[in-house]
Amino acid sequence: MNQPEHELAAKIVQHLDYGVDHLDAATRERLLAARGVALARYRERPEPVLGLAWAGQAVARVREYRFHDARHVIAIAALIIGLIGFAYWQSMGAVNELADIDASLLTDELPINAYLDKGFDSWLKRSSR
Repeated sequence: MNQPEHELAAKIVQHLDYGVDHLDAATRERLLAARGVALARYRERPEPVLGLAWAGQAVARVREYRFHDARHVIAIAALIIGLIGFAYWQSMGAVNELADIDASLLTDELPINAYLDKGFDSWLKRSSR
């Protein structure tokens, strides 16, 4: 198997040609007919394209298909309302957490600069031991 690939390929082609030359006529005719049937059934498939080439087709499909069904409208409206509610709920949680932190900082006896001091955290850990 130390032969270069092109030499191996040439030997394989030579062997296949030798086998084809020694086929009987009936087998050749059957193979030719099967090839003709296969080529008749063959349809070229479109290759997938990366990027936004599909966007134009998607817009055209949406324009062709009108959403007359009430189920579609109700489902889309419920999805939008759910997303808006979830965003509102998340934003209110963050605001409440920040308000709690601000209130605890302002009502604490320590000055704000103590929290900003880099050594304060290590001092707290040492003093709690």
